[in-house]
Amino acid sequence: MKKRFNVFKGIATRRTQTEQQMMSSLDFLGISDSSRRGPLGQATYFACLKVLSESMGKMPLKLLQSTPDGGTRTATEHPLYSVLKYRPNNAMPSTGWMSTQEMQRNHYGNAYALITEAGSKTQLLPLDASQMRVIYDDARWLDTVPRLWYQYSTSHGQRLFPAENILHVRTSTSLDGILGLSVREILALNLEAMQSAQDMQNKLFNNGLTAKMVVQYTSGLSDENRDEFLKIIDKFATGKMKDEVTDLAIPRPIGTQITPLNVKLTDAQFVELKKYSALEIAAAMGIKPNQINDYDKSSYASAEAQQLSFYVDTLLYIIKMYEDEFNYKLLSDFDRQQGYFFKFNFNVLLRADLATQTEALTKAIQNSLYTPNEAREFVDMPALPGGDNLLCNGSMLPVSLAGQQYTGKEGKTDEAA
Repeated sequence: MKKRFNVFKGIATRRTQTEQQMMSSLDFLGISDSSRRGPLGQATYFACLKVLSESMGKMPLKLLQSTPDGGTRTATEHPLYSVLKYRPNNAMPSTGWMSTQEMQRNHYGNAYALITEAGSKTQLLPLDASQMRVIYDDARWLDTVPRLWYQYSTSHGQRLFPAENILHVRTSTSLDGILGLSVREILALNLEAMQSAQDMQNKLFNNGLTAKMVVQYTSGLSDENRDEFLKIIDKFATGKMKDEVTDLAIPRPIGTQITPLNVKLTDAQFVELKKYSALEIAAAMGIKPNQINDYDKSSYASAEAQQLSFYVDTLLYIIKMYEDEFNYKLLSDFDRQQGYFFKFNFNVLLRADLATQTEALTKAIQNSLYTPNEAREFVDMPALPGGDNLLCNGSMLPVSLAGQQYTGKEGKTDEAA
């Protein structure tokens, strides 16, 4: 039997059949590159992508190392530390690189980056997910064991990369465990309805909030004269004759009657349905109502709780996906044995007001969780001499000594007495 490459199960059929089925609707609702509105033409969809990409870009990515005493330290001496913290490649800062990856992950369902060089010369180059194809080499043409390969199309031809050279992070929804499905693929009908509603609203404004009308006339008109007559009525109704005559009146010849067909948006519950569809799209992407400016049932306290829920329910899975991929693809076996690992600092998303932050840090110092200098570092203040020692309340005793201050046998147990 002739050997061949097999495209990983699902990608060839899904990306041909699904894209063909949705092509016309995606072009219409502005989520395909061929649409005149561009891929981010729907407001709610764009807002959700913006929230997710900016949230990931805000969080610093640290390279840490486990210490023998059970703690952790920042591995500033490791060559990969500066790569992920400052500049993943020569053209992009870390914030922009991470936001780009997250934007592609949500929009296409998968995000890819090429790993070049090694050590301090490592560069992570973002790749266009729409030009990537995943191949499973079950025929063993390129290796002695079946494995995944990534085929990338460029203007100079196609290039083939082994799996260890590609950072690949997908969405949580997958039919094959390798490739993720984007929300725009799953909610194509919802997005189409939202874009139709936006188009209807835009058209209504462009027409001067004038709905369609019925024009009744008694005299006979040829097709040519009828079309010209209706064009003139349309120009007056939509305000297009403003510069020529006036946009405040519509002329009506003798024997002609104009009856508007008013469609009230309130009767059709236009606003309610549009808002409900927006909440459905946001929920599918893990975005909370307050993040798309829906505060109808929200107070300041509940908005703060929603931010914490957003981290737990939405970002925690995404963060772990990135950390798993970075730890496996960027760190060597020796690095992992030495205790090195990547971790996002999510505290930047949960920072409270100054009073709440100060109270929390004070309690952490009093209960021996933070040293004073560690707390000062958290608020960007310099360390002070003597601030590296843990402090605690002097009235606190070990559990084994509780109550012995009343027996006069401090430090001794009843059996020892």
